[in-house]
Amino acid sequence: MVLPNFEENLQKYARAIVEVGVNVSKSHTVVLSIDVDQAPLARMITKEAYALGATEVIVKWADDIINREVMKHTPVERLTDIPQYKIDESLDHIEKGASRISVRSSDPDALSGIDAEKIAAYQSAVGKAMIEQRKATQANKVSWLVAAASGAKWAAKVFPELETTEEQVDALWDAIFKAVHIYDEDPIATWKEKDVTLETKAEELNAQQFTALHYTAPGTDLTVGLPAGHRWEGAGSLNARGERFMANMPTEEVFTAPDANRVDGVVRSTKPLSYAGTTILDMEFTFKDGKVVEVTAAQGEETLKRLIETDEGAARLGEVALVPNQSPISQSGLTFFNTLFDENASNHLALGSGYAFNIVGGTEMSEEELAAAGLNRSTVHVDFMIGSKDMNIDGIKADGSTVPVFRNGEWA
Repeated sequence: MVLPNFEENLQKYARAIVEVGVNVSKSHTVVLSIDVDQAPLARMITKEAYALGATEVIVKWADDIINREVMKHTPVERLTDIPQYKIDESLDHIEKGASRISVRSSDPDALSGIDAEKIAAYQSAVGKAMIEQRKATQANKVSWLVAAASGAKWAAKVFPELETTEEQVDALWDAIFKAVHIYDEDPIATWKEKDVTLETKAEELNAQQFTALHYTAPGTDLTVGLPAGHRWEGAGSLNARGERFMANMPTEEVFTAPDANRVDGVVRSTKPLSYAGTTILDMEFTFKDGKVVEVTAAQGEETLKRLIETDEGAARLGEVALVPNQSPISQSGLTFFNTLFDENASNHLALGSGYAFNIVGGTEMSEEELAAAGLNRSTVHVDFMIGSKDMNIDGIKADGSTVPVFRNGEWA
């Protein structure tokens, strides 16, 4: 590792993850999901969590190479038979109010060439088995965070022009540290300031209460309905204990829930999507009455089609997010092949389940009440990027008048 002050900056990153990300305090349980190659960071996160008062830290390891072998050789009927003890463990974590940290460093093409139908069957089975966990996170019942770490395969994908693996990994770590403000004198203070800035923008949109958004850009002419009482959110959220946390590091977005039944038109992706170990390129979706009725992709089309067939809600939208083209991640000029980063460089939408907290009173609603309010329900939630410097967005008011929201990729 030749990156200057790497250990010091990695320690600052671990601290930011536990203090700002999931806001660990006395008596908390923390569940950390992380790749085996990131053991040094896992140890730092564990140490920092205990230092802030955590009662227990549970580390769940992942490995791309082993996962590929499992997906390749395990019969589909065994893959989709999720054992009860895993479900029970998930329910126990929810009962304890466990904070969930997911640190991603996976190879974007880790499952390339594996049968798309098999992957889809496994994803669907896990989604159904862990539905209570998804409900808890999407209602902010618990604190949760998605962050990233530099892995060799991922770094090679982002920086193919660099000659050595060490240079590639260092370059990706450098980009991650910049994106999450680790080089700032006080990263935690920077994050708290960002929280206020994005929350202010979200409140400006909440005051408008648009009934729909109209997107136009090359290849895109899409109208997305917004439900009555929708709520825009910024960087931070409150969990059921009233504790502030950040769901994503990095983040540059404000987001809300669309009306799952009122989406019409065509939208074209502007960045690659890494999903289920496959890179999907140049996607185009046609929506009618809220549902995808046609989808194409230049690469990974079969995987994409399997995704939208997961369940009824997988072919509808669950999130609308706004990110200006001038965001730091966009201006880096990098394509990360990782949704956590690429979504914070671009306006984006998400197929699948919506967040209950994006509707006033939604966290206390039943599943039936959420669906009746227009919130999409699904076992999946997959973001895809649609923003560019050429995108315009208009907010449509209940009286039919329009308000410019974005012009040429920036806030209007």
